[in-house]
Amino acid sequence: MFLHLGNNFMLRKDKIIAIIDVETGANNNTFQNYLSNIESNKIMNIAEDGKQKSIIVSDQGIYLSPISSSTLSKRSMIGIGLES
Repeated sequence: MFLHLGNNFMLRKDKIIAIIDVETGANNNTFQNYLSNIESNKIMNIAEDGKQKSIIVSDQGIYLSPISSSTLSKRSMIGIGLES
């Protein structure tokens, strides 16, 4: 199954490690240190500048999405028996 991350970009659900709110990630020193150690070509911004709402960590890289982390989390539960 795939998860739509925004702007016609999809990622396989089994490749996703974490979905993080942009503000939460920006305020977390540990996560900021993690991001600073990631090569810039492994970070893909699929949102318009200033419209990033979530950070998706996958085994392929980091994605900045215009869709909120709560919406992405809800979408990821559909199809695996966890939707409400």
